[in-house]
Amino acid sequence: MVKHQTLPLLSLLTVLSVTACNSHESIREGGGTIQTLPQGAGGSHLPHQHPVAEPHKARQAAETQVLDMTKMQELSAIIARLSESRVVYVGETHDRFGHHLNQLEIIRELHRRNPDLAIGMEFFQQPFQSYLDSYITRRSSEREMLLGTEWFDRWRFDYRLYRPIMQYAREQRIPVIALNVARELTDRVSEVGIAGLSQQERAMLPQQLDSSDASYRQRIRAVYQGHPHAGSGSFERFLEVQLTWDEGMAERVASYLKAHPERNMVVLAGSGHLMYGNGIPHRVARRLPIVSHILLPADNIELNPGVADFVLYPAPVELPHAGLMGVLLDD
Repeated sequence: MVKHQTLPLLSLLTVLSVTACNSHESIREGGGTIQTLPQGAGGSHLPHQHPVAEPHKARQAAETQVLDMTKMQELSAIIARLSESRVVYVGETHDRFGHHLNQLEIIRELHRRNPDLAIGMEFFQQPFQSYLDSYITRRSSEREMLLGTEWFDRWRFDYRLYRPIMQYAREQRIPVIALNVARELTDRVSEVGIAGLSQQERAMLPQQLDSSDASYRQRIRAVYQGHPHAGSGSFERFLEVQLTWDEGMAERVASYLKAHPERNMVVLAGSGHLMYGNGIPHRVARRLPIVSHILLPADNIELNPGVADFVLYPAPVELPHAGLMGVLLDD
């Protein structure tokens, strides 16, 4: 068995301003050295509390924001704040091992403070929940879980990236919740759009699909325009697929928390589903008003106000090489 390195609580972080929205509540505390940028500074998703008509005042209001990098903290400094949240969203770049070790450390620390914890994962699809339940309760092996959830066909990233988290969940019997919708559904939406789905297929959709958030649409359009196949399909179709993913995962988080009011949850997902709160987090809060926090690794995000509550700077860690088997062939 390959032994995996676990990072100590040495990931540096800094705080950006919270996305100001009725559906995303954040705890603000006095004191300490955590820095918060002013609300309304940049980003169309933030309210401008003091509209200005005069041009010279507008220029003053738009002055460059400054982030004081001398006041960065260790991850341990914010665990107490995170423990007050019903949901902690932790983003990732899927193939960065250091991101997953950070996620594990956050899970460990939150679990120590509150054993009534669940882990929601983008990487598993909802129809395969029973295989996760069997694995966590030690009624099946890791191999049986991977085959049952069709990991190697449906997710395909190296499972060793996620193994430390899954092993810890099994050791502590922490429920792991499959958040993602079935690939068959998103494939079908991509092919024919929501309007083209059969009645049976429509029954698989999340009950709510809210496309009214202009900032979400703008962000998804930027992703679409950078996609190599952007010219071969409809943006609206692309948006419908993204909505199906984000609303589907949000619905699963909210339904689990409603059914288990004693539990908190750590949600692990790609940063694109979490940034600015308008992917999964606000859609959870629309269904279930809760206190939540969003943490994103600094890799591959722009440090704009409102992108997250906390930005992590995890140490780079390489995934250990997989074992190789040697075979001798006779001449």
